[in-house]
Amino acid sequence: MLPARNRMRRSSEFDATVKYGLRTVQPDVIVHVRRGCSRDEANAPHVGLIIAKPVGSAVERHRVARRLRHVARTMLGDLGEADQVVIRALPSSRNVSSAWLAQQLRNGLRRAFELAGTDR
Repeated sequence: MLPARNRMRRSSEFDATVKYGLRTVQPDVIVHVRRGCSRDEANAPHVGLIIAKPVGSAVERHRVARRLRHVARTMLGDLGEADQVVIRALPSSRNVSSAWLAQQLRNGLRRAFELAGTDR
């Protein structure tokens, strides 16, 4: 579970991260990263999930969301205090292991940091 201070709640945060952030595509997830954005509560990174209906039934979507939240929690230390991350699950994400999702998320974040010119 993600700590409350790291959860993205506002639709404006989701919209800005997806629109202005860097996007990296992995086989089962798409990672949007917005580095060092200026927001009022810039004391912790924010992570949001997008799990759309094509991923599967409600049970499958919730399972994918729980797994992605758990994986994202382990990577909070790699993010800066003002970073925002949105993880969009693709339909194939329901059929892969948590370890594979973790690897894809790590690769997506690493690639976004390289594109941004930072080495976090």
